[in-house]
Amino acid sequence: MSEPVQTPQTKFTPRIFSGIQPSGGLTLGNYLGALKRFVEKQDEGIETIYCMVDLHAITVWQDPEKLRQQTREGAAAFIAAGIDPARSILFNQSQVSAHAELGWIFNCVARMGWMGRMTQWKDKAGKNAEAASLGLFAYPSLMAADILAYQATMVPVGEDQKQHLELTRDIAIKFNNDFKVDFFPVVDPIIEGAATRVMSLRDGTKKMSKSDPSDQSRINLTDDSDMIAAKIRKAKTDPEPLPETVDGLKDRPEAKNLVNIYAALSGQSVDQVVAEYAGAQFGSFKPKLAELAVAKLSPITTEMNRLMQDPAEIDRILGQGADRAEAIARPIVDKVYDIVGMIRSRGR
Repeated sequence: MSEPVQTPQTKFTPRIFSGIQPSGGLTLGNYLGALKRFVEKQDEGIETIYCMVDLHAITVWQDPEKLRQQTREGAAAFIAAGIDPARSILFNQSQVSAHAELGWIFNCVARMGWMGRMTQWKDKAGKNAEAASLGLFAYPSLMAADILAYQATMVPVGEDQKQHLELTRDIAIKFNNDFKVDFFPVVDPIIEGAATRVMSLRDGTKKMSKSDPSDQSRINLTDDSDMIAAKIRKAKTDPEPLPETVDGLKDRPEAKNLVNIYAALSGQSVDQVVAEYAGAQFGSFKPKLAELAVAKLSPITTEMNRLMQDPAEIDRILGQGADRAEAIARPIVDKVYDIVGMIRSRGR
């Protein structure tokens, strides 16, 4: 990317922003890599803003009714996992126009070369890039707008989103340099925990994904207790026992994945889990992991199902969250218009 010169940092309000695409089928990976950490951040005294990024979802075609359903399901998952709409701001992206407005301005700040180097663009567009939507190409620019519309200072991200966050930092720095202001913060990523990248239960070298053809490769947040336990019992492993040290997990992707999952669900470190189960066969370890996963996940599934029985209540929560988000983002985006040189009528 470019090599912009960072401007001196002003004192920005500590604020966390993150979002999840409402593309349906949230998994254990979404819970451990995102939702669980989002809930923990509520207790750190920092303003937290969480979003169903439905504008991102339509970079590929979505059935309208299914998109609405999946947006509500995503919100239900956030609440069921422990996000308190009174303590955090929870909303869907399309209800706050500041995202799209700032996204366009950032389209004019970001460079084509930056976008073309995004590995997710290359992966998703594949060999048929000419047929991919312009929105998919500009996805990282809108992601930067999502974050910087709130002058967020921290973003919890998985390893696969680090490159997009680095682009957000570049866009912020370039905007500040181009207009000789110190307006946008240079965002810090929050990457922590034993299972920030949860892998497939069938192939420890691939990320757990809702798009995997095999339902056995993942644990869905909608799975019941029996399904969760069965999938873990059938999870791919190797014939060796658990090692004496963490170094012994090297070159054992399936073993490492299950140990990481256990550590993240239990709140222990990987070292602690390895020390506790050193020498154990997976025939005895997997039932313990299944028991733990059921204890942690089944209450979330039950609460999600309850919430989904009242879509009007979910819509009300998202609407209230959007009003709170708008109150933060609107003055910031209005100031961006002023910095860029747009004429804005009084009262707008």
